[in-house]
Amino acid sequence: MKLERLISMVYMLLNHEIVSASALAEKYNVSQRTIYRDIETLCAAGIPVISYQGVNGGYGIMEEYKMDRSLLGTHDVNSIVTLLRSMSAIFEDDKAEETIHKLQSVYQTGKPSLSVDIGSWRPYNETLREIREAIHEQRVIQFEYVSAKGERIKRTVEPLHLGYVYDSWYLYAFCRIRNGYREFKLPRILSLVVSGEHFQARKHAPKPANPRGLRSHPPFAGVEQDALDVRLRFTPACMARALDFFMGADKHFNEDGSLELLFEQRNRDLTKWLLPILLSFGDGVIVLEPLEVRDAVQTTLQKMIDNYREV
Repeated sequence: MKLERLISMVYMLLNHEIVSASALAEKYNVSQRTIYRDIETLCAAGIPVISYQGVNGGYGIMEEYKMDRSLLGTHDVNSIVTLLRSMSAIFEDDKAEETIHKLQSVYQTGKPSLSVDIGSWRPYNETLREIREAIHEQRVIQFEYVSAKGERIKRTVEPLHLGYVYDSWYLYAFCRIRNGYREFKLPRILSLVVSGEHFQARKHAPKPANPRGLRSHPPFAGVEQDALDVRLRFTPACMARALDFFMGADKHFNEDGSLELLFEQRNRDLTKWLLPILLSFGDGVIVLEPLEVRDAVQTTLQKMIDNYREV
């Protein structure tokens, strides 16, 4: 088909300095007159095809239209394309798709060996798109935010940066209510409104390398020095999910099919991370040690029972 031939010709011209009309005619099994007409079609479509005269003449693409291949290797391009595909899916970014096509037209990337999904399925994708647009346009946004303490506070902020850390999106912004820079976890942002007010970039505004300081360590790692050695036993039915949560723990598979995990809990504030996760396994997990964690689980369960007695 003519369209397929034209697309193939563009790729061929991008990947070669000069290609003669006879070489193109032989490759596509058409006459040189047909090649001349195809070149006119490409030029009419806005592709800067140049005609070179002389014995070694032929056709080529204007150098300014090409990317220097020495700048990037195949591995670099594959990594960039992988990330761009994921970002394009989340933000519905047509420019990202255009960049992918440009890179693939210059570099022979082959079949991708890696794919990344950084949250394109999440229900707050629309919020992500609105915030990203507000960042680009430097527009003030307003929303209600649920803090870690369970407080609902109305915020007016100047959005600066979006970051993705440990399966969560964060917004880094200047909060006019607190008169300082803050991080906001996206699932806790409610009733987002992008205002018509524009803001000016503040001088010397700090920008975190990754939001939430943004945590450079897993949430279970904590920051305190007096660590606890925690040993848990999971039933076979909960084994897969346990490995999802405690990937770095030492593992021991018992003959009865259960799984024991041993890891270091460096944050002694158990209620913040460990307890909620353990309780989510129901009767599928037993805390073997230490006694401190066992007591904390029992105390929490007793409070839950008492809550239902009051109903």
